[in-house]
Parts: sequence; C-alpha cells; structure tokens
Amino acid sequence: MAQKNNIQLAIREYRPSDQRMVTDLFCDSIRENIYPAFFKSMSHSDHVGVALSISMAGYVLGGSSYFQALLFGAAWAGLIYFCCHEIYEGYMLRRLSTDMADIQANYLDNPNNGFWVAEAGDGDLSKVVGMVMVRGQRRVEEDEHHGNLNGGMGTGSSADGSGESGEMSHLVVAFPWRRRKLGSQLTQRALDFCKERGFARLILDVSSPQTGAMSLLQKSGFIQTSLHTNTHANRWISKLARIGVMRMEKFL
Repeated sequence: MAQKNNIQLAIREYRPSDQRMVTDLFCDSIRENIYPAFFKSMSHSDHVGVALSISMAGYVLGGSSYFQALLFGAAWAGLIYFCCHEIYEGYMLRRLSTDMADIQANYLDNPNNGFWVAEAGDGDLSKVVGMVMVRGQRRVEEDEHHGNLNGGMGTGSSADGSGESGEMSHLVVAFPWRRRKLGSQLTQRALDFCKERGFARLILDVSSPQTGAMSLLQKSGFIQTSLHTNTHANRWISKLARIGVMRMEKFL
C-alpha cells in the first residue's frame, strides 16, 4: 500500500499509444455496472412479487417440487440479468463503433473536444488508470449527438437552453485507484476545459446503478436536471431492467 501511495499520478492528453489501455479500461468500467444493475432491479418489489409467483407456479406444476420452484424463479432472474447485460453491453459496443473508433479524429483534431487520461507511474512502467472525454456541442446539436454518440442513453435538453455546452463522457477510474480523488481531478480538468472554451455548462448522463459517480458529481457541484428510462435497447428490455438515466449538469 505504501508503495502505491508513492506512485506519481499525472493527467495528460490522450496519445495514440494509449488506445489499448483506454479501450480495456472503458470496457471494464461499463461491464462492472451489470451486476449492480441486476441486483438493484431484482430488489424492486414488482420483480420480487413476480419471482415469488413464478416460483410458486413451478412448485405447483412440478407436483410440490422445490427444484421446479427454484428453476422457475431462476429463469425469471436470468431474464432480468439478460436485460441488464444487453443495455450495458449494447451501449459499450455502440460507443466502440462510433466516437471511440477514431479518437484522434473525433476528439483531438477538434479544438472544442478533449480527451485526457490519468497516468500512474513513470516512463515504461506507466499505465493508464483513468480517463475522461468532453465533446463541445451547440444547443441545436445537443440532442442529435446525444442519441448517436451516447448510445441513446439520454434525450433531455439543457435546463436553460443557452449557448454551447460540453458533454462529458467516459469518466472512468480503475478500481484499485478509486477513493484517491482522481475522479475529482479528471472532472476538474473537464470543467477547466469547458471554461477555457467559453461553454455555458458541462453535462453528463449517469445510469442509476452508478451511485459512486453520482456522489462524485454532486460533490463537484453538479445537479440533476432530468430523469428518464429510455435507453438504446428494446423498450421491453429497458422496462424490465428498470435502469434510470439521470442527466447531471453544472453551469459555468
């Protein structure tokens, strides 16, 4: 632990050589939300009631078989897990095939966009342990880009509807490096960039299972301005998964 505390952390602009580490970090960060989403969904009273009813049906149809009751209940839980998996896996694949397919063109070549990574270590021993992206948007472009580039994970418009905004995405910190204020530093870098560009606000969409991200954003001065359940997935998949999407904004 002491050795880790002595490792230097630096936030710098993305380099093409970071692509593999950034992609792995991004995929891991998206997939880690599947289980929390599943457990959160299964704990909902509606799903608990359905699971119990289905288990009881299995018990009766199986001739007082506890195994049949367990099997029927497990089938329902498996369906809910599938829905949660489809939402996050689909979002991940959508982003990998759009903006993250060419980071240089989509972020670095545009002065209103930015991509930064948090690097731990020094020289050949360094590795990427965090990242954040910002895409500058005009008011009329905000909703159009949001559906295409953010996997359809949000459709709300800004609270005041004025000027240009920065859309922050992929705010990620590797699990072993959390609780070291690295997420706050990456958020601040995004905020500083938006202020330099004269943006009126910085926005970010967060899914309901991401409680840690919500807490971080609130501490950084973000407020929730909208909530919806629309995702890129099929309507019934979204409904069964019960994943809410919250738009967080900070006015600059």
